Amino acid sequence: MNKADIIRNIEKKAKKFFVGASGCHDWTHVERVRLLAKNIGKKEKADLFVLDVAALLHDIAKNDEMIEKGLFCHAQEGVKMARKILQKMKFSEELISKIVHCIGTHRKRGKTKPESLEARVLYDADKLDSIGAIGVARDFLFAGNAGSGTLYTGNEKKLMKSGKDHGYTEEDSAILEYETQLKFIKNKMLTETGKLIAEERDEYMRNFFKRFWLEVGGKK
Repeated sequence: MNKADIIRNIEKKAKKFFVGASGCHDWTHVERVRLLAKNIGKKEKADLFVLDVAALLHDIAKNDEMIEKGLFCHAQEGVKMARKILQKMKFSEELISKIVHCIGTHRKRGKTKPESLEARVLYDADKLDSIGAIGVARDFLFAGNAGSGTLYTGNEKKLMKSGKDHGYTEEDSAILEYETQLKFIKNKMLTETGKLIAEERDEYMRNFFKRFWLEVGGKK
């Protein structure tokens, strides 16, 4: 089986984990991350086969994590699931290790850090999909599904100072996610290509939220 056939097989297997998934982490997210990873990977001279497989499998446990309201880490669970898939497909242990390292370190709230070039590329690609125009849309969609269900709670400034993670709680909102997480994504890019893309996406997002508060205050 050639690499193209292997990728198609993995894509078919991966899609099954996204049936009924939330729009902010559905198959379209995987497709966007995959395209970004390939784009960044080419410029950074990464192993594109490792990247392709890792991008396809990086969020296969995310739907379950959202159902369980974040009671487990989808990246670490995804490592276990991906390893089983790749072992059944007779991938070498060396190649499996490279791929699951990318999966296990892609999460911005994760404790393990991306060490390989491919892991850094996947990390950047995944984070880039959370900022810019797509990022704004996903932010509100995620908050509506997992948080307060309101545009803003009015408690964001107080909660920001607490330093606690309010994800999956009634206090969570798209604004809180922006203020505590998304506005800092630009500074967390790990590749030069990722940094360049993040600059433009961050500018768009910041302008959106400035306009948002002007409209809330009746000034526009």
